[in-house]
Amino acid sequence: MADDAEKTEEPTSKKIEDARKEGNVPKSQDASGVVTLFVAILAFLMLFPYMAQHVAQLFKYYFSLIGTPLDKLFMLDIAIVTIKEVLLVVLPLAVSVAVAGVLAAFSQFGFLFTADAIQPKFSKLDPIKGMANLFSIKKLIEAVKVTFKSFTTLGIGFVFFFYFILELPTVALFGLADQLNWLKDKMLIIAFVMLLIIFVFAIIDVIIVRKQYFDGLKMSKQEIKDEMKSMEGDPLVKGKIRQIQMEASRKRMMAEVPNADVVITNPTHYAVALKYEETKRAPIVVAKGMDNIAQQIKKIARENNVHIVQNPPLARSLYAEVEIDRQIPEELFAAVAEVLAYVYKMNKK
Repeated sequence: MADDAEKTEEPTSKKIEDARKEGNVPKSQDASGVVTLFVAILAFLMLFPYMAQHVAQLFKYYFSLIGTPLDKLFMLDIAIVTIKEVLLVVLPLAVSVAVAGVLAAFSQFGFLFTADAIQPKFSKLDPIKGMANLFSIKKLIEAVKVTFKSFTTLGIGFVFFFYFILELPTVALFGLADQLNWLKDKMLIIAFVMLLIIFVFAIIDVIIVRKQYFDGLKMSKQEIKDEMKSMEGDPLVKGKIRQIQMEASRKRMMAEVPNADVVITNPTHYAVALKYEETKRAPIVVAKGMDNIAQQIKKIARENNVHIVQNPPLARSLYAEVEIDRQIPEELFAAVAEVLAYVYKMNKK
């Protein structure tokens, strides 16, 4: 019983699918973050000339306003132009980052739409459980992980930043364009260094998240048994249904015995009822059985004046080779023809 209660078995596909329907999927925030950050940097580099152009236009507009008296309409016009230019600068980058976030999530667990995750659950409002979750070991480990990753990333980034600061006395002698290029290059270096660090943490986080996810879905042996029962049905119920089906099939079979031309027996263990119609190519087995069923077939045959012929080899062959409502095979034609000829002679057909 203790072994059954322990969750030592890997989750079944149904267990994983049910968890997915509830919105419970393995999702690494670090993986999504690194993809989003990479796309943001790439989009910034590609859009930099476009963004610089609009920023320059905005500053030119501001400089053109020098000496112009201010009033409400003028201030409104400044606000409209400013908002327009800022949106033109920010929106392409924001859309790129948003699409990257969606793709990052899609790459981890595919397309998923479920309303279960957003449905209100009053159990979540329990303050005792909330405090327990807040100060749980899991939350403590998450806090340590976040702190370690943040200090590591910022620490390495600060080292590079410090060395770049030492170059400022030299950079101060550059022209404005060269200073901007230097600043852009150093920013890219720091960004890619930090991106590389975050990428390493993301790989580790994906491995940990997936392991924790599947460990959390592990099942006990009893749970697997219960799931199999729910999917395939209770074996007792299935057995009862099968028994009912077999009984109904047996009744239909017995109902065909009175219409048979002959019952061939061996003589005690097997009984096979045959019927021949001129429109058919060969006789058909309408009923067959062993032991008790064979005795019932013979009893019904006697009650309905159906001839019973003893032919053990033929009875065994028909029982083994021919299913009910199927024609006899060609190799048995001759033997069955002799039996039917005898029956027809007895019936003066």
